[in-house]
Amino acid sequence: MDDAEQLMPNYLRFVRGVIDSNDLPLNVSREILQESRDVRAIRDGSVKKVLALVDDLAANSPEKFSIFWKQFGAIFKEGIGEDGANRERIAGLSRFASTFADTEAQTVSLADYIARMKEGQQAIYYVTAESFSAAKNSPHLEVFRKKGIEVLLLSERVDEFWLGALNEYQGKPLQSVARGDLDLGKLEDQAEQEAHGKQAEEFKDLVTSVKEALGDRVKEVRITHRLTDSPACLVVDEHDFSGNLVRLLKAVGQPAPASKPIFELNPEHPLVARLKSTDSASAHFKDWSLILFDQAVLAEGGQLDDPAGFVKRLNAMMLDGSIKA
Repeated sequence: MDDAEQLMPNYLRFVRGVIDSNDLPLNVSREILQESRDVRAIRDGSVKKVLALVDDLAANSPEKFSIFWKQFGAIFKEGIGEDGANRERIAGLSRFASTFADTEAQTVSLADYIARMKEGQQAIYYVTAESFSAAKNSPHLEVFRKKGIEVLLLSERVDEFWLGALNEYQGKPLQSVARGDLDLGKLEDQAEQEAHGKQAEEFKDLVTSVKEALGDRVKEVRITHRLTDSPACLVVDEHDFSGNLVRLLKAVGQPAPASKPIFELNPEHPLVARLKSTDSASAHFKDWSLILFDQAVLAEGGQLDDPAGFVKRLNAMMLDGSIKA
């Protein structure tokens, strides 16, 4: 057979070989295997044999494994979502790019990541994007880079899908840096936590005013501490689809659930400070709020609903000198 799906799962479709066995049950056409205990046993045994060979390659021939991964890594990672029985093993054999080397080369295993985790770090952090460059330069990484916390940079289409199947590895949960409210736990000291609480109270009125200015474009507006250089960013709620996954689904004609992003403001940024000192009833305030929101959409990899409106507001702000220090 050119393609025996009953004997080899889809994520190992690059494997070629011969199965030597006794007679196998066929259907009436005598061309397609019937599902049976023998066929299942052959399939399970074949998968284990292939995974053992890949495991040996990774352990004893790193240069050959690197060549293998460049050729078949994206296909192999499909198994994390498809093969529940071998999910942990496939995840352990998978390789990723990360902020540790900051290169596109996928050389980091999950075991490598865990070995380098900071004292007190509880989760394996990752970011997804449409390209490596977008992932590497994501504003969501800013506080992690500042604290020296490694983040996996996931930019292949398959990454968005296997993440839905692998919740943890070796007892460490996988956590998106662009999902939910950021809680670094023991990675933040008491002074930082107290400062965050004070800032949230200090910017309470601004958050309310920005939410009114943005209306139904956002689910929520809040102060964030995941940013150090950028004025604002978009995140999704804990159980919502990521913006990248929604774009991937739409690109292939699949329906994506409607959801609104959460808009987070960096209280340390001069633009946010300037916005805070602006009369919330003025036209400037709404224009600034919309510009910051549109910038966050672009930084996250999204497309603007009204590009012309963004350009018009930005030009007006530059002409009236509002961006001067």
